Amino acid sequence: MSDYDILIVGAGHAGAQAAIALRQNKYAGSIAIVGDEPEIPYERPPLSKDYLAGDKPFERILIRPAAFWTERDVALLTAKRVVSVDPQTHTVTTGDGATIGYSTLIWAAGGSPRSLVCSGHELAGVHAIRTRADVDRLTSELGATTRVVVIGGGYIGLEAAAVLTKLGKQVTVLEALDRVLARVAGEPLSRFYEAEHRAHGVDIRLGAMVDSIEEQDGRATGVRLADGETLPCEMVIVGIGIIPSVQPLLAAGAAGGNGVKVDAQCRTSLPDIFAIGDCALHANAFADGAEIRLESVQNANDMANAVAKTLTGTDTEYHAVPWFWSNQYDLRLQTIGLSIGHDATVTRGDPTARSFSVVYLKQGRVIALDCVNAVRDYVQGRGLVMEGKSPDPARLADTNVVLKEL
Repeated sequence: MSDYDILIVGAGHAGAQAAIALRQNKYAGSIAIVGDEPEIPYERPPLSKDYLAGDKPFERILIRPAAFWTERDVALLTAKRVVSVDPQTHTVTTGDGATIGYSTLIWAAGGSPRSLVCSGHELAGVHAIRTRADVDRLTSELGATTRVVVIGGGYIGLEAAAVLTKLGKQVTVLEALDRVLARVAGEPLSRFYEAEHRAHGVDIRLGAMVDSIEEQDGRATGVRLADGETLPCEMVIVGIGIIPSVQPLLAAGAAGGNGVKVDAQCRTSLPDIFAIGDCALHANAFADGAEIRLESVQNANDMANAVAKTLTGTDTEYHAVPWFWSNQYDLRLQTIGLSIGHDATVTRGDPTARSFSVVYLKQGRVIALDCVNAVRDYVQGRGLVMEGKSPDPARLADTNVVLKEL
């Protein structure tokens, strides 16, 4: 049995940053990262953007080169999936039956793509975008693909639609709700992105319910909708969210459900076990203390940094204003804060000029901004969100007033 002072489960952004930050904070004990993919830690956001488009080779999306981990004495245990945790003996067991001991466990396992439940969901030609292998499989089939149906109008689905449209594919996006980005953004932003995608030739279908995936010889040939219409295609991409990878922790007795519950220092209810990143269910100050999971690089890195400081002697709470980004066509969306529970929006600038911001208010307070090709608003809006300012909506909407004046 191998044994480490700190064992990190998950080789994504959270797990990699935890190891990096531990060494930056002069941690001298043994560290290992165990990941279920064969690759060393790499960036996830480019998978649906630059990597899918072929604009960046895999080497350019590595979080750090291989030599970095060797030089800092971080063991990378690749292609291993942790299937159980024993908090009493401080050990984990991997799918191949190996046992690994730890003094402290940092769970950073992220999540797996949520699958369709209809018939045909396992056919060849049906893809998710979560790992390098997912995208490599998808791109290997693009040469024989003319028509693509994307199921899910969230960021992953829309980013993939933008890339595939630029690659000359006929793309249809199916969204079950009445607008795209409905779970993460207000209506002004949703309508803007619907119009942009349609202007680029994407067929956006709202309120679209999938009945089944049709097949021939084991491959997807079309998507049948609940109303009976069938959309012929050679490829289906499913982007309907993730399921947090926390079952081994829950089975070991950790509190949680939709993720594993953590306290302000990212500790789980199990001794000597922390959880960070996409799978960590935490009370977030920017959601009025509601328990949420945040699926973002920012959250992964900030939680990792907080845990590293706590483990090196400075008890540190996770408290960071959330931010996100999305690239679609020539549009760069930057989001600061959480728009959850907003009761009003102010549009700042002209969407037809393709540079504007949507400011989200709750009882008059600024709680978030979505900034499209509006970097200055994004940078200056951070202070409004962090300080919970309540500026005059008319001044908020006036682009002649810079946000830092408010």
